[in-house]
Amino acid sequence: MMSTQSASAAPSGMLREREVVRNTGKEAIASFLEAQTCYSVLRASGKVVVFDTRIPIQLAFYALVEHDMQAAPLWDPKRCQFVGILTVTDFIDVLRYYRQTGADVVTLATRSIADILADEGILSTVLRKSIPRRFAVNSAGEYKESDQHSSFLAIDAEATLDRACHLLHDQSLDFLPVMLAPDMRVLATITYTCVLEHLVNNFREQRRLFDDTIYDLGIGTYGEEVVVAYPHQSLHEVLHTLHMHGLSAVPVVDENTKKIRGVYSRSDITFLTKASDAEDAVSNLNLTMDVLMSQQRTDVTTPDALHTCSTRQTLQSVFEYFAQVKFNRLIVVDDEERVVGVVSARDLVAYFL
Repeated sequence: MMSTQSASAAPSGMLREREVVRNTGKEAIASFLEAQTCYSVLRASGKVVVFDTRIPIQLAFYALVEHDMQAAPLWDPKRCQFVGILTVTDFIDVLRYYRQTGADVVTLATRSIADILADEGILSTVLRKSIPRRFAVNSAGEYKESDQHSSFLAIDAEATLDRACHLLHDQSLDFLPVMLAPDMRVLATITYTCVLEHLVNNFREQRRLFDDTIYDLGIGTYGEEVVVAYPHQSLHEVLHTLHMHGLSAVPVVDENTKKIRGVYSRSDITFLTKASDAEDAVSNLNLTMDVLMSQQRTDVTTPDALHTCSTRQTLQSVFEYFAQVKFNRLIVVDDEERVVGVVSARDLVAYFL
């Protein structure tokens, strides 16, 4: 494997050959995604939780936790249509809003999802995405501006996986509901991780097309652009940092040595599950990263666990690693375990778009 420095000194013919191989690899993956439908990524068995917007948001959150789910579509019975998606991190953002404004968090026990969606203060202050563009889906998987008031983005089950990936990427989505268009039924939600899992498990290629390193391919974020957190910082501070940078997770590093200590993900709800009530949950926003990391699950099979790699890792080896451990992101470290980059499932999928 040539280093970046030796590659720059390589003959122009070799560089052209390498570029051809890279483009061939991209085209092979693109053809695979174009040939697959959203049906193909659905599990043989599974469940979908849908929330009526009239139920209390606090109850909805605990229902997500009970069913071990990250997100659920929202159904408005008055309009007889889906109007959005509620995620675990949305509830955390609502708690941040109550902490920032000093509002009475006890009222969360009775505030419905509809109440939260109608609260412009919450939407504009802390929620990661304000009300997005309004779309309606047709049977071809195409999207048109809808005249109806809705913030629900979805894709038809018969649409291509390539179309789903572009929609996830272009609209900066974390979750994309898959719809059965004739009866407007949600079958599942697609994420970058499940796309990557389907790709790794089903794509077959005899040619060696992915032997370049992820660093040479420019996959991920490196250097000064990498956002980090420190053990002494409070959860509230780190969540604000994630919000400002539009990130879903951040590596936690030692402030002196810059070595990796762990990773904190917005989907980590340990501080919520250990809270006795909403007031206790808001109070837990003051916990430091050090304390939170000591409470995290240590099961290495969880996608949000800390997984590392080096800049020398090839794209092929990253695919093989993902087949073993279904990660959401890799923290790129040097030989001294100092953070130099982050590669997410989104970065890996986006490379082929």
